Amino acid sequence: MKYLPYTRYTGDTSIRRNLMTDQSLPSLHLKRQDGVLWVSIDAPPVNLMTAQLLLDLDAVAASAENDPDLQVVVVQSADPEFFIAHGDLTFVEDPATYAALPIAEGTLAGTGPMMRLHERWRRLPQTTIAKVAGLARGGGSELAASLDLRFAALETAAFGQFEALTGIVPGAGATAHLPRLVGRARALEIVLTGDLVDAATAERWGWVNRALPAAQLDEFVDRVARTIATLPEGVRVAATAAIDAADGPLEDALRAEDRLLGETFTPASGELARAALAAGVPAREVEMNLEEVLRANLVRHP
Repeated sequence: MKYLPYTRYTGDTSIRRNLMTDQSLPSLHLKRQDGVLWVSIDAPPVNLMTAQLLLDLDAVAASAENDPDLQVVVVQSADPEFFIAHGDLTFVEDPATYAALPIAEGTLAGTGPMMRLHERWRRLPQTTIAKVAGLARGGGSELAASLDLRFAALETAAFGQFEALTGIVPGAGATAHLPRLVGRARALEIVLTGDLVDAATAERWGWVNRALPAAQLDEFVDRVARTIATLPEGVRVAATAAIDAADGPLEDALRAEDRLLGETFTPASGELARAALAAGVPAREVEMNLEEVLRANLVRHP
């Protein structure tokens, strides 16, 4: 396979931003609207995590890293049966060529290309969402686990780490992310059995945020993405920082929340509060549908 030169995806910010709109990445389709970038994987026949897909996903991440106008990135698949089937097994046959791929070279030095790619995505300043309608195994489920939010189609999505069945251990983040998501015992079950886990079980275990009927998945994720993207400036970043601080000591987390709350008291938040009062808060009939009233205010008072 001839790999595309990495220099194609580097350069100044304006060049990288063009990649977000010009559909120049062979294995991806991109659509950007209202602060949300939709990244659709399209790598027939089954969306293998090939060198090309790694390079293309890395190009998108490189562009997003320095894009202050982008708030949310949704990763989905153009194939309803496969999110990403798994990593290209030829990597195992030719590990030297795989290791030499110029992927996320400044991230998590000393690790493999797929691990670096997923970590680059994990560190993006945007809120990242995996929308999984089909199968996500190996590198596919590891990419999903590295993103902030995961939503899955109840009838058709499934997740798995089959690597042990081929005589290796997962190598792109599964053993680091899964215990944090599902706990040690379930992570061991996933990795050591290689079983495919259906979306309902994945939701129950905490592997995904929600498993929704397939017919509702697009609309639901679209609403989540657009709501996050329309939050007043600074709120998304501050809320994420406050939640991430919860990994530390409790008192430190509480102080971080208090500090970040103060930073979000802005003219925009005051305007939204006044709009809520004008809409009838705290009248009983308004309080019964408060979230929809507040979401409508976001649109009226961007």
